[in-house]
Amino acid sequence: MPHPSTTRSITRRALLGTGGLAAAGATVAAWPRLTGSDIPGRGEDVLRVAIQGTTQDAAARQDLADAFMAENPDIPVQIDAIQSADWGGFFTKLLTMVASGTAPDVVYLATEGAQLFAERLAEPLDEWITSEAPQMVDYFQDVHPALVEAFMYRGSLYALPLDFNAANMYLNRDALQRAGLELPAPDWGVEEFEGMLRTMQAQSPENFVPYYWTNRLFGGIVPWLYANDTSILTEERFDGGDWLWDTFYPPEKTASRRGGYRWTGSNVSSDRVHETFERLRGWVADDLSVRPEEGGGNALVGLFGSSRIGATPAGGYWAQGLHEAGMSPDAFDVQYFPQWRTQRHQFGTAGYSILRSSTRKEQAWRWLSFTARKEAMETAFPTPSTTPTRRSMVDEAFYSETGPHNWKVFYDTLDQFPTSGPIPAPPQQAEVENALARNVASGMGGGPAQLDAALERLDRELTAAMEKAA
Repeated sequence: MPHPSTTRSITRRALLGTGGLAAAGATVAAWPRLTGSDIPGRGEDVLRVAIQGTTQDAAARQDLADAFMAENPDIPVQIDAIQSADWGGFFTKLLTMVASGTAPDVVYLATEGAQLFAERLAEPLDEWITSEAPQMVDYFQDVHPALVEAFMYRGSLYALPLDFNAANMYLNRDALQRAGLELPAPDWGVEEFEGMLRTMQAQSPENFVPYYWTNRLFGGIVPWLYANDTSILTEERFDGGDWLWDTFYPPEKTASRRGGYRWTGSNVSSDRVHETFERLRGWVADDLSVRPEEGGGNALVGLFGSSRIGATPAGGYWAQGLHEAGMSPDAFDVQYFPQWRTQRHQFGTAGYSILRSSTRKEQAWRWLSFTARKEAMETAFPTPSTTPTRRSMVDEAFYSETGPHNWKVFYDTLDQFPTSGPIPAPPQQAEVENALARNVASGMGGGPAQLDAALERLDRELTAAMEKAA
């Protein structure tokens, strides 16, 4: 059942409980300070929509805002760009704004913060969706249920997913050609992948690295854990969600869907987790892989474009990035992530969410329902800088200028591997990711004993993080 916003006020204590978004033990005093003068539009009679990014990113969404206001002239919209190094920093600044009474009405929210916001800040959408079910049929019939479930929490839906990216494997065709290799088949496995890395290494110059990965939840070690049928956290499902599944999807499409993902504790003591870490540590030790770089891997596009990297996991967003870096569609391609015990994939998604603190919730819903229309999404995503959640938008024309040739992989990942799931992002996501990054960095930098110590420490830290209230 939906949680009535009238009975769930946001207290200062509740906000302090979200301190995991910053370093463990952080307080409001440690967060970036925001004052009234820092908040564009404060006090103005506008619907404020917050996004992560720069003023240029906000300007890029002005066409969408203009189209909305043309249809809804009584609802002025202001796009507020909040700059941050990552989603964690973005969420921290938003929490500060809520605490100071300067919160926006709508937030563009990623998987990383979905459960934190559902627990503390976001308004469930159930009643609006149910009351406008006939108008929402077109949206849900065009969007894979896996993406919808990723924004469910305790049976309620907190955002309409608009874009997503699965961790597929990008391959440099120059590197493949040097090694005498072809693009692998869709059902390739981890042994074939490792063999590819060794062949690339033997046939390439000294400054070449066969495999590059970043030290974070998306595209780091997590997709390998999923492929090995495991994870750093125990994974369950909340009950509920039938109100949506039974209304918008045929039973055969949602038999395994529930009320959202529920991560309950550390799973690091699993033999499969150790096996996964040890395999990647071995690749680093054998110079088949770099030690993972923390953050988003800003240097990666240039290195890949100059054929100094053979393979790296990334989502559909990379098609536009490589195009802008000067790579032709023939210079790279993409394939499903290799199979291990399974071929389950990892993904992340994003969409607009309404804050409980907003006094303009009805207007905010109008924004959400408008931006979920196909014509609005085409305005928002004119190029493949991400993968739209609407299946009908992911077609050959969308990738005609950028490539890759195997673009169907992006959406087919969800169809071919329906057990694919979101990154492990409980309400304590920031503490989970920080613990993972620290111990991956330590565990990949030495021998087996150092890895064992890092995993023991990761297990303790994740256990402590998950025992804390969200």
